[in-house]
Amino acid sequence: MQKAYRFRLYPNQKQQTLIHKTFGCCRFVFNHFLARRKEVYETERKTLGYHACSALLTQLKKEREWLKEPDATALQTALRHLDDAFKRFFREKKGYPRFKSRKNPVQSYTSKNNNGSIAIAGNRIRLPKLGWVKLAKSREVEGRILSATIRKNPSGKYFVSVLVETEIQPLPACD
Repeated sequence: MQKAYRFRLYPNQKQQTLIHKTFGCCRFVFNHFLARRKEVYETERKTLGYHACSALLTQLKKEREWLKEPDATALQTALRHLDDAFKRFFREKKGYPRFKSRKNPVQSYTSKNNNGSIAIAGNRIRLPKLGWVKLAKSREVEGRILSATIRKNPSGKYFVSVLVETEIQPLPACD
């Protein structure tokens, strides 16, 4: 079973800059491939899937050097979110995916845990490309860490949601 823990982050100035760049890059990737999928559908009546977009992302990173600066798993996750949005649109007839705006008050990105790239030790968390960041740890994180979502709210505070996989003991049955 999956469980999430949310903590307040206290990044230094250099880390804040990288977090903001990652927000921008994830938004750019999402918007770029949303436009690309729309364009391909209008011209060829075909749709680009996640794997096709992922292959194109590698090409895009060669063309635009600044896309290499943020965490690669965050960019891949942005593509996953776009693919999920299209799947929801076709399956549940929810609204068509919309472009992301930099004026949105809540900015966020998600990084996956690859080979222990996300770890918690004491009152610090290690995040990909950011290194060790101070956090206000209110309780112990139990289980295997799957991913971390870094979020900035409108008041300028940073938070991290750590998703873990854990065993939950079932409650005894009542008679």
